[in-house]
Amino acid sequence: MLDEITFRRHADSALESLKKALILAESDADFEVEEQNGVLNISFDEPPSKFVLTPNAPVRQIWISALSTSFKLDWDDASQTFVLPKTGESLKPLVARLIREHLGGNEVVLS
Repeated sequence: MLDEITFRRHADSALESLKKALILAESDADFEVEEQNGVLNISFDEPPSKFVLTPNAPVRQIWISALSTSFKLDWDDASQTFVLPKTGESLKPLVARLIREHLGGNEVVLS
């Protein structure tokens, strides 16, 4: 398991990179991204919803609350990224898929 300082460094970097990608994608999709105290919020007008992405230091995971589900991503040393164990998806592809599913199929590219 990662120590807390290493986890925070990885989580901060991953969420900052995701935030930049989301800001670039905002103009192509109907959502808005905001960061508040290390938590990312993705808000949708139509259909109305909010995704919340939070680093959870005690368990060394990034948690995503979206589509009435909780997704818990673990750090993967091999790929040097946070990954959803159930599907093997890393953070950006997972968030892009969740946004696409929420918006009804519109492709969202997060690079």
